[in-house]
Amino acid sequence: MSQEPSSRRTFLKQSAVAGVAASQLSALAPASAYQSNERLRIGMIGPGRRGFGSHVKTLIKLRNEKGANLDIVAVNDVYSVHRDRAVDYIKEETGQAPKTYKDYRDLLNDKEIDAVCIATPDHWHAKQVLDALAAGKHVYCEKPMTHHISEAMDVVDAWKKSGKVVQVGVQSTSMPIWNEVRALVNDGKLGKIVQFQAESARNSLGGMSRHNVITKEMTPKTVDWKRWLGVEEGLAPDLPFDRATFGQWRCYWPFGYGMYSDLFVHRVTAMLKATGLKFPGRVVGGGGIFLEYDDREVTDVASILADFHEGVQGVVSSAMISSAVPIRHLIRGHHGNILFDKDVFGKRQAYEFIPERPQVTLNSKLKREEVESQRVPNQDILHFENFLAAVKAGDPSLVNNSPELGAAAIMVVNLGVLSYRNGKVFQVDRESLEVKDGDKTWAANWEKMSKERSKPHHVPGWAAGDKGSILVPPKYQSLAGPWINGKAPENT
Repeated sequence: MSQEPSSRRTFLKQSAVAGVAASQLSALAPASAYQSNERLRIGMIGPGRRGFGSHVKTLIKLRNEKGANLDIVAVNDVYSVHRDRAVDYIKEETGQAPKTYKDYRDLLNDKEIDAVCIATPDHWHAKQVLDALAAGKHVYCEKPMTHHISEAMDVVDAWKKSGKVVQVGVQSTSMPIWNEVRALVNDGKLGKIVQFQAESARNSLGGMSRHNVITKEMTPKTVDWKRWLGVEEGLAPDLPFDRATFGQWRCYWPFGYGMYSDLFVHRVTAMLKATGLKFPGRVVGGGGIFLEYDDREVTDVASILADFHEGVQGVVSSAMISSAVPIRHLIRGHHGNILFDKDVFGKRQAYEFIPERPQVTLNSKLKREEVESQRVPNQDILHFENFLAAVKAGDPSLVNNSPELGAAAIMVVNLGVLSYRNGKVFQVDRESLEVKDGDKTWAANWEKMSKERSKPHHVPGWAAGDKGSILVPPKYQSLAGPWINGKAPENT
């Protein structure tokens, strides 16, 4: 099931269609009257492995231990076992029994609900986010924000029109380290930024995503299979019930993109936040299934090369079948580099500044230094606190992972998927965001800039002028150039 690239014009057409459906749903469910001094009433959509372990439990912890002014008042899941588990836990921890819904749309039509948390399989994210915004709800949605690029643009459009808070669940974006590094980048400490690297290598005996346990309880009697697939909504083909498809859906293209959507989105989002970059200019992806021949469709080794209009390249590369020696997370600059700690996404938020040699920087005072950022013991807690603070303030711009950032990460990662699956290189227009097949214009542009001796492009937010961005040619370079009328270039 391949996903075809769409132009911005197509995005807008799809947005219009989504808007009609949205207005219909909104008419059924007017926006709630939540005020910042009232208790926030939250509905859970899809409290499965992630939704229960990280959403439900985190919100209850914030409520019971940190005094967060919230209640979980409703639960929706197409799997009765997960639905009942969430309800029992919420009742036990709070003394309040939430309402239950088999269809999330009925939950959205509940006027007493102010916000929803979405942790369903990837292929449902966009529709549920759009429907939630149309119903006047604030939204916390697990990453990836959407399953397709066009859906991501639809969400951005709907979010901007809604005035509601939307937080994308890349929890690491709430760590202070990315903003700290971005300040160094913008100040020119690294000089012109040229490349970033990211990885999320893993290894296991049973194969990626097979750690998600499937049980005998998973049957057509306990799972509303047609609704899970989204056949009527056109989200997936009509398939026979299969416990592996249901419980390990990240292995299959119609529902998830394996490491691309599960892991690469995390890393790419963080690097975009640290550099200030957003949408790519050119993307190519590679990889394959080189070992895990267990009926999966997604790759076990993958790499993405994403080139940006700002003159920066992103390299994302991992294997799900070898993890002891991964590449390092880093940002490369002409005058220096940021090398992130091996456990930066875990227990140690730290990085090293490693300068280039003085012969390049012309600054012998630049020294290697290690910086330890504020440690974040629980990213889920911090990210939900950020979401709740934005809702209380009524300010959608306060979230640490906005839909715009979510869409940029989707563009990078999904074009990598499309490139791998279709054997193509893709280019993205800087202004319209139209996606088209790659051609020679990308290389020709950089060659033209060189011939014209242009100044380099910089990341958004750059405030350092020409610092670390200008070549200092050797004196003999003045001898270079064409001879005109028999005269040497130094004499013309």
